[in-house]
Amino acid sequence: RTLFAEYVAELTDPEQRRLYEEEVAALERERGVEVRFVHPTAGYVLRTSQAGSRRCYLNICSNPHVEAPQARAEPGGHRWALPYSLAPGREELGRGGRRRVVYDVVFHPAALRLAARSPRFRRLLNDT
Repeated sequence: RTLFAEYVAELTDPEQRRLYEEEVAALERERGVEVRFVHPTAGYVLRTSQAGSRRCYLNICSNPHVEAPQARAEPGGHRWALPYSLAPGREELGRGGRRRVVYDVVFHPAALRLAARSPRFRRLLNDT
């Protein structure tokens, strides 16, 4: 238990996290790969389900590393390119000890600003 507690404390320490990210970035640079860590900024949450039975939550977040949304004019409206980054789902315990799956979906901050101003764009973002 003591070792586990030390490990958790190390993971939550911002300085240790920064060092870890620097080491990973340096190792990947040696392999010829550029690494950028995406630290999402909170937006809002969608509650849904998987297969209609398992509760699931989507954290709609933002980060400037994700490409900005782009609109292309077409007859009758616009076609949107809405890039996003989807982190693997993780299980969490909800109220009453029920397990739920949580996904972080990261868009560019401009996408969340557009969604805040336009109900139609928010519906597009949610559907995506």
